[in-house]
Amino acid sequence: MKKPLLSAILFVSFFILLSGTGCKKTSTTDTSVPTIATQDVILDLTSTTAQSGGTISSVGGASIAANGVVYSTTNKVPTLADLKTSDPVITISNSFTSNLTGLTAGTTYYLRAYATNQFGTAYGAVVQFTTGTNVSSVTGVVTTFAGNGTAGYMDGAATSAEFDNPTGLVADASGNIYISDTFNNRIRKIAGDGTVTTIAGNGIAGYVDSQDGTPEFYAPQGLAIDATGNIFVADYGNNVIRKITPAGVVSTYAGNGNAGFVDGAASKVAAFNGPAGVAFDPKGNLFVADRNNNMIRKISPAGGVSLYAGVLRPGYTNITVDSAIGSWGAFHHPNGIAVDASGNVYVADLDNNAIRQITPAGVLSTIAGGPGQTALVGYPSALCVDATGNIFISDEAGRTLKLTSAKILYVLAGASNVAGYADGTGAAAQFSTPQGIGVDGAGNIYVADFNNSRIRKVVVVTNN
Repeated sequence: MKKPLLSAILFVSFFILLSGTGCKKTSTTDTSVPTIATQDVILDLTSTTAQSGGTISSVGGASIAANGVVYSTTNKVPTLADLKTSDPVITISNSFTSNLTGLTAGTTYYLRAYATNQFGTAYGAVVQFTTGTNVSSVTGVVTTFAGNGTAGYMDGAATSAEFDNPTGLVADASGNIYISDTFNNRIRKIAGDGTVTTIAGNGIAGYVDSQDGTPEFYAPQGLAIDATGNIFVADYGNNVIRKITPAGVVSTYAGNGNAGFVDGAASKVAAFNGPAGVAFDPKGNLFVADRNNNMIRKISPAGGVSLYAGVLRPGYTNITVDSAIGSWGAFHHPNGIAVDASGNVYVADLDNNAIRQITPAGVLSTIAGGPGQTALVGYPSALCVDATGNIFISDEAGRTLKLTSAKILYVLAGASNVAGYADGTGAAAQFSTPQGIGVDGAGNIYVADFNNSRIRKVVVVTNN
């Protein structure tokens, strides 16, 4: 009779032991520091001032107590013991901007973003910049180059011509400007004397190749010109790339007209989905920002279409592109594309708020902006590269930007999230959802001002 009782006592004791030890919940207190990245470019640099900042992707285990940037002329890995800014505290994961003043002219600085919570301080990567030798700023003077502001269709003198929501823009070596007049379904030309003419399209939204001057396009967007003067059009609504010869003959260069993703022979086989931007490299390859496929495609001079970077789903990934292992990086609605003299491909990654670069070796990286950094690059729609490697950007937030090879970003004209129409200098100028952008041999910038149905001209000036 005692044995069963002893067994019951032992069982209860064992259960209590388990309840007090093995089944006890462990502590899940988060004691992590924030996660932060340094803004990857320096904004509006002069000899004594600059702007930088950071993006906090996680506040960590406690609320942010302080954030800003630390910087030094001697410490290549600056800390809170060096010079610092104290910016308005970020309460949630977000970006902030830091204003640096009192800098020394002609001096190299090392800078990184920081964020502190009760468990410690985290730092972003170090960026380096050098101030100029005189107090100067770079800005843009904006004038109206063509279009009277009425959304319509009229050729003639630039000031009386009418456009209907122009999107694509490119300049040739002779200073002529070519426009994708998107809602007019036409390709227009502005000659050096300001005369506006139509070179292709009959105004009907359709898909017709033609040799007699009556082809049809459907919402044409990006434009590119090859070495012999042929114009290539990202025919967005038709999901094809069109070619216009100097004689005005229009043909389909690549795409079968169906929205999709198919590599292969450019003619009749390959498929695109909303191609928005086109650009040639020095070897004659035509790169396409295949917007709705979230991909960058390549058309070789021999006529083969292949995937260059990106995957079908939207995303944001920097990576070394490697077809052997199926690594392609990720974009979110790439809209504009440009190529420099060295074969680097630049992408206006619209919904990632980023300017991306793909080197000839296949390394995909972000050179300005990133998800959520709308104050830096607000929905970039198009870009172009000049002969010295400067990148000019139009962003749908309402600005024209210049990014130098030293990763200095200047806001040339317009103000973020201000839509309107005004000629003027710097922030006094206004655009309304600017799209295509091009630069001529003299360094003048031209912008397709979409909602204003005008073509704007921006002249870059340095103020001493």
